[in-house]
Amino acid sequence: MNEVLDIKNWYLENFKGFENSLNGASSGFIHQLRKKAIRSFEDLNFPTTHDEEWKYTNIAPLLMHNFIPSGKATNLSKGDITKFLFDDLNGSLLVFVNGYYVNELSDLRNLPKGVVVQNFASALKENYSIVQKYYGKYADYKNHIFTALSTAFIKDGAFIYVSDGKILNDPIHLLFITSTKNDKILVQPRNLFVAGKNSQFKILEHYVSLDEDTYFTNSVTEIFTDENAIVDHIKLQEESKKAFHIARMEVNQEKSSNFTSHLISLGGGIARNDINSRFNDEGGECMLNGLFLTSGTQLFDVHSMIDHAKPLCNSHEHYKGILDDKSRGVFNGKVMVRRDAQKTNAFQENNNILLSTEALINTKPQLEIFADDVKCSHGATIGQLDADSMFYLKSRGIPEDIARGILIHAFASDVIKYIKIDPIRNYLENILENKFNKN
Repeated sequence: MNEVLDIKNWYLENFKGFENSLNGASSGFIHQLRKKAIRSFEDLNFPTTHDEEWKYTNIAPLLMHNFIPSGKATNLSKGDITKFLFDDLNGSLLVFVNGYYVNELSDLRNLPKGVVVQNFASALKENYSIVQKYYGKYADYKNHIFTALSTAFIKDGAFIYVSDGKILNDPIHLLFITSTKNDKILVQPRNLFVAGKNSQFKILEHYVSLDEDTYFTNSVTEIFTDENAIVDHIKLQEESKKAFHIARMEVNQEKSSNFTSHLISLGGGIARNDINSRFNDEGGECMLNGLFLTSGTQLFDVHSMIDHAKPLCNSHEHYKGILDDKSRGVFNGKVMVRRDAQKTNAFQENNNILLSTEALINTKPQLEIFADDVKCSHGATIGQLDADSMFYLKSRGIPEDIARGILIHAFASDVIKYIKIDPIRNYLENILENKFNKN
């Protein structure tokens, strides 16, 4: 208990130094929010396995480290980041190193009028009214300690604003690089994406590291989709397997908007993702897809909530896990259908393959339905590779290792095939090929 108090005091003391470093940036609504958030952080407790929402995810290893809030970005060259880029991916590139925007490494393409793609610190100066309207409205810092920590230390991140009727055909690549140089640092990117009425765009939120070191990424992303907007969001997490990755994504959907999320998690010693989407009006569509690959002693945890607060909305959620060695997985997906949300259509499924007898998955798909005219279903499966399929492939002369790789690849492809950006989908297909088809 004393160790936990020491960690909390560590961050509280760091906030004092952070606040003193802000100089002129300590005025305005953002800093008022920071001060409210640090008070919430002080009042809240770090979750333990006694908390239902963290029952299977023990963050005690995270609390053993005094992580230092990262300072300005370390010096990197374009050659240092080439391996994280996609050759055939057109569109703007924003690069953040240790949570701070680096203009020299970024590539902002010509954008149509009414479209803003910039870092959050610049948005505070140049698009203050838009930031003030949306920032902090969806990610609840009063009841979630890691969101409170993020809100208290907000400094930089990605800001995307697409005004009414604008359509971006090329995806926006947000590359978050951590370079520790053996320091145990805390990186806290804060992202805000706003899609105007009848607008459309695609985003890749990409987390990587240059070193296999221990550090802490605490990421918060807020997304607002206005009437008839279409947003396709991909999150690719490839961080150090010694790192801690805690993330929250909050999505607010207006009338007839369409939001799609693809979460691909490969890295992190402990990776926790909270994903929440809410329908605020009729006719909305939401798809949450995910694939996680764990090995060694990795732990992946996703907690999702799709809130059908209004009628005539559709949601589809499908997560798949491939777990090896002594790794652990947690899937907790909730679909809430409120009393007035008639004509709801909701589907939720979680499928998992255990490649080792010591791997473990805890899965809990949930439906809470308070309306009577709905079509909802959910389910979960846990198992090993299908013996009949293995026998069939081996009987056709395919070696066991290759047959195993084919089946795993086919299992994962059910999620990957929905990714509409070809270079990213091909990249993931190659990862599966190299990981499981060893011959």
